[in-house]
Amino acid sequence: MKLSDYAKKAGVSYQTAWRWWQKGHLTGYQLPSGTIIITEEGKKKTERMACIYARVSSAENKDHLERQAERLKDYAIARGYQIYKVVKEIGSGLNDNRPKLAKVLTDSHYDILIVEHKDRLARFGTNYLEILLKERGKTVEIVNHSEDRQDELMEDLIAIITSFCSRLYGLRRSKRKTEKIIAELKER
Repeated sequence: MKLSDYAKKAGVSYQTAWRWWQKGHLTGYQLPSGTIIITEEGKKKTERMACIYARVSSAENKDHLERQAERLKDYAIARGYQIYKVVKEIGSGLNDNRPKLAKVLTDSHYDILIVEHKDRLARFGTNYLEILLKERGKTVEIVNHSEDRQDELMEDLIAIITSFCSRLYGLRRSKRKTEKIIAELKER
């Protein structure tokens, strides 16, 4: 197949595939016209189809979200996985109502879910998600495991306190909203 087609199939840019060709990471040949043909020697029957899930907590970190997704793409390609989909989401790891994650969990078109850190999937309950996916014939691959459990626990504690504070303020806001609705109904 042509190098451009290979790049699309691998989920990388043409420039990345070109660099791989120049470094000798790809097997193939170049036609006199300059077109590069990639040969798929020994193509595995059990190619693993990967879904990449990248998440940040707030829109302020949108640039980090893009870099996270790119790192995970590079990781998947280096592992020899075929990339099915890259899902990027902005939302708290404590929020259990993330629509894009819900779609990923119910999607049947991939074998392996790749996340950068355990907390990118969820702050708590990742073991339950792994069990759910295992029952569906899928695995979760966490690229960077935290080496310092104490730091991880402190981050989790801060996340819990932040979540409870935002819920508390949200409850106060909803109380004011309810009072406003009641006042409007009484006026009518």
